[in-house]
Amino acid sequence: MTRAPAAFAIPGDIATLTGGFIYERRLLEGLRAEGREVAHLRLGAGFPDPTPAEMADAVAQMAAVPRDVPLIVDGLVFGAVETAGLGRVAAPVVAMIHHPLALEAGLSEARRRLLFERERDNLALADHVVVNSPHTAEVLVRDYAVPPARLSTALPGVDRPGAAPAPVAPPLILSVGIRHPRKGHDVLLQALARIGDLDWQAVVVGGDHDPAHAAELDALLGALGLGGRARFAGRVSGAELARLYGGATLFALASRYEGYGMAFAEALAHGLPVVACRAGAVPETVPAAAGRLVAPDDPAAFAGALRALLGDDAARARLAAGAAEAGRALPRWSETVAVMSAVLDRLAGG
Repeated sequence: MTRAPAAFAIPGDIATLTGGFIYERRLLEGLRAEGREVAHLRLGAGFPDPTPAEMADAVAQMAAVPRDVPLIVDGLVFGAVETAGLGRVAAPVVAMIHHPLALEAGLSEARRRLLFERERDNLALADHVVVNSPHTAEVLVRDYAVPPARLSTALPGVDRPGAAPAPVAPPLILSVGIRHPRKGHDVLLQALARIGDLDWQAVVVGGDHDPAHAAELDALLGALGLGGRARFAGRVSGAELARLYGGATLFALASRYEGYGMAFAEALAHGLPVVACRAGAVPETVPAAAGRLVAPDDPAAFAGALRALLGDDAARARLAAGAAEAGRALPRWSETVAVMSAVLDRLAGG
């Protein structure tokens, strides 16, 4: 079957190891694998804070897409591109929203308001919107006036682990997420400092989003005296990440907000009990049978959840079984691609 062509506008390096880039790389690969010609528009890496030159180039590239070729636009670009520039695009536009930009951590109120108003205005121009979770869909309908009929949800896929778990000793607490304020690694470190009397080791996997925040985390790790038991591993290979998932006893990530949380889904696929925060889409991603959720920005509560699971083998086993069951129900990437593919076919035909 010949599939209608499409284009996909993505900023920066698509090989970047963050959930959003992994999602879009797998989506691009999957759409091409089904026989669809998909042009990859490589936009500037500065989005959502592009230089004037990056903004002009993005508008020019998107405006050059033929009017009968659906154009998927990454959320970092879609929420930040000038509305007048987006209005120049003749192609049917699919907004790919992982979470609204205004919900990012650490924004000034003025910056938050600007991003909210621009994304709201841009969403009014989208022919269709694809989101990564029911939570994000609910936010867009409620706060951004997106009609439900123009929304589709494409949950991220997961790859099933290829090997059986082999927990290491002392118990490994694994966390996966870039070093960004939204990921709450500072909360995790403060929680770990409160359970120093227990036997454990901790590894945080993820590259640096901001050098200043990374330096703050390194300083906090030292100040709390955790250097011998916890470490930031940075970016690791796929094989090394699989090894860490397989050797872990718990997965812990203290995110302040998640539009979905692909690392949580990976943890479930590996049958790991999860300790996390009730923030954004996390409660719908991590079912009660698979983890313990506490309030965001509460190191004492986070430490309490870690302590409870490390000290209770039976409770940990129950949550591990719940995590494995939830992981088996997660979609494969082919299912994620199928949702976007159906949207593109409708737009190409209409």
